[in-house]
Amino acid sequence: MDGISRDPAHEDCAPTAKMSRTGELIAQPTRRSQWTRRAFMASLAVSAAGCTTGVRGYINNGFKVGVNFGRPPTAAAANWIDANDARVRSEYGDDSHWWNVFNDPVLNNLVTTCYEQNLSLKQAGLRVLEARYQLGFAKGTLFPQQQDFVGGYSRRTVSLSNPNAFATPTRHFSIYSLGFNLAWELDFWGRFRRAIESADDNLDASIEAYDAILVTLVSDIASNYVAYRTHEQELVYIRTNVGIQQETYDIALARFNGGQATELDVDQAQSNLSQTRSEIAVREINMRTAANQLCILMGIPTEDLTPLLGLGPIPTAPKEVALGVPADLVRRRPDVRQAERVAAAQCAQIGIAEADFYPAISILGSVGYSSRNFQDMFSQLAFNGSIGPQFQWKILNYNRIKNNVGFQNAKFEEFVAGYQNAVLQAHVEVENGLVQFLWQQRRAADLGESVDAAQKAVKVAVTLYKAGATDFNRVALLQQNLVQQQILLALSLGDIAQGLIQVYKALGGGWQLRMDYEAPGAAQLGEYPMAPPAIPLGEPVPAPEVPGEAPPAPPPANNE
Repeated sequence: MDGISRDPAHEDCAPTAKMSRTGELIAQPTRRSQWTRRAFMASLAVSAAGCTTGVRGYINNGFKVGVNFGRPPTAAAANWIDANDARVRSEYGDDSHWWNVFNDPVLNNLVTTCYEQNLSLKQAGLRVLEARYQLGFAKGTLFPQQQDFVGGYSRRTVSLSNPNAFATPTRHFSIYSLGFNLAWELDFWGRFRRAIESADDNLDASIEAYDAILVTLVSDIASNYVAYRTHEQELVYIRTNVGIQQETYDIALARFNGGQATELDVDQAQSNLSQTRSEIAVREINMRTAANQLCILMGIPTEDLTPLLGLGPIPTAPKEVALGVPADLVRRRPDVRQAERVAAAQCAQIGIAEADFYPAISILGSVGYSSRNFQDMFSQLAFNGSIGPQFQWKILNYNRIKNNVGFQNAKFEEFVAGYQNAVLQAHVEVENGLVQFLWQQRRAADLGESVDAAQKAVKVAVTLYKAGATDFNRVALLQQNLVQQQILLALSLGDIAQGLIQVYKALGGGWQLRMDYEAPGAAQLGEYPMAPPAIPLGEPVPAPEVPGEAPPAPPPANNE
């Protein structure tokens, strides 16, 4: 070979030649040189379009323009602010069914019922189905986008005034046609694959949104239930004090009738009694409001839930909580994961926009039969068809395409900032719930001591007033103070539970509830009745003891 040696290992790189019709040798490009030429042409197209992907990026991205998504960096604290508190454990706790820590069967049944019937959750489940169908639609674009089976019949008449009328020997004739058309735009630049990526990420985002709604739903159930029990306990305290102040009023009236006290004592006793009794209406309103919200969460019209809820104590929270580390929030919070998936879906839109810089390469084809006579419809002479490539390039539109790419980039950066902000917000919510959970425990302990002392003071003052050893003004002030301290104690006990609920919500616990069902989301897709099932919500449990005295009797049905 004229002294030119060939290395078999590099045979793929060697030039080849073929004989032309005139007998000349013409150099032929090898497979590698053909690929080099294609890469060079792609590079020219990239340069002409002013796109930033480049040939290297196009190859590294799996022959797709645009950029591949990676999880954006986020800021996270190394430890919680109260990490040194003995009640805060740094290990990862199981918060999948965190409401069980309250050991309240009524709350447990409420959570189950709300999951099965809540309409907002059902909407979120249907949005998951919508995203699933959209993903299926996007996957279909990888195949021929147009596939039409067509047919028709027409009766035609040719004008005799037409200059070409002589070419049609028959003026009146019929046309029968039947065929198949195909148009397939090849995904050369990754436009359709990016669309599938975006739809897939949107599906993930819809599932995370479903889980985020479930987390909020469970926490709202627990929060409204705790609020109901807190107002109920306040009502117990108020009714108890109404009884005490009624006895004090009777003593003041008896002393006035006996000439041992002035009418001022009677009026002041009546004022205290009426004021305390007026607080009953406020608590009844608050209880009704909380119960109505529970009805909405259960997906039922508002109704009286007293027979179902019964009488019970404020849910008692444990003294400590396991939080894990702040960095875990990125993977534990469904709303944070949703924000990440939304950003990923938008990242794919950048590649879809960049694909407009390049020519769209398609294959068009059609086959069929056409005949003037139906009996000749499927004859060999009636067959017609065509097939061939086609390209379409949006030249002179680079400014619009460039601005669209810039728009998609800016939107992506917006979603990235939203994701990073969601991580920070999650951290803040955990800290806010934690500080309430920890400090309300200390406040409740102090208020418990205050209530004990106030109850003793009221008993002593009433005894002294009955014996005439003190004036009524002191009795009235002590009784007013007792009512306020007991209400504050009830609120503080409720705030402990509310703080723990906020912590578990901020940690993203509770979405795992859907894993208890064989078909996740089935409860939201119509497999359960819209009306609530007739399930008992637990037997009434005794009200909590008031510090320093016997448990009060359940409140009567009326407000008197």
